[in-house]
Amino acid sequence: MTTPANNPVPENLMLTAFDDQTPNLRWRVLNDGVMGGRSRGGFRVDDGVLLFKGATNTNGGGFSSIRTRTRDLTLQEQNEGLHMRVRGDGRTYTFILESDDTRATYWAFFPTVEDEWLELRIPFTEFWPNWRGMRLSGPQLDKPAITALGIMIYDKQDGDFKLEVDWIKSY
Repeated sequence: MTTPANNPVPENLMLTAFDDQTPNLRWRVLNDGVMGGRSRGGFRVDDGVLLFKGATNTNGGGFSSIRTRTRDLTLQEQNEGLHMRVRGDGRTYTFILESDDTRATYWAFFPTVEDEWLELRIPFTEFWPNWRGMRLSGPQLDKPAITALGIMIYDKQDGDFKLEVDWIKSY
């Protein structure tokens, strides 16, 4: 279960902090227009914070996402999950992991509180395999094979969305 991170976790692996000192993961936009949808969304980075915003339209898709380009993220089997600092709008978002050994993606939901910064941990055990929005029974997530990250809004609601991300780590 996604939980607030009340205690700092030692030896976190910084995946990105959206600044000049941490890895540049090269984000890109993928909205439901690829399937005829009408949602819009995009991102920008200002002062070390990624801002993902737009509007979802459930008439023909209903999602907006940003995803990183493929690269070695150096995750290991002993990594237990993701740790991130976000400020949202009260909507529920989906964190996406992509792997180089399967075409499935791995999804986990995370809640936000309107206009409040939260530190969240999502254990890798909370991620499930997905193919084009359909939950699969396998394959199991191979942590060292994770090559890309993504954030998606796909909560079956119409309207504006706004999510700020300060940093993303693995713990």
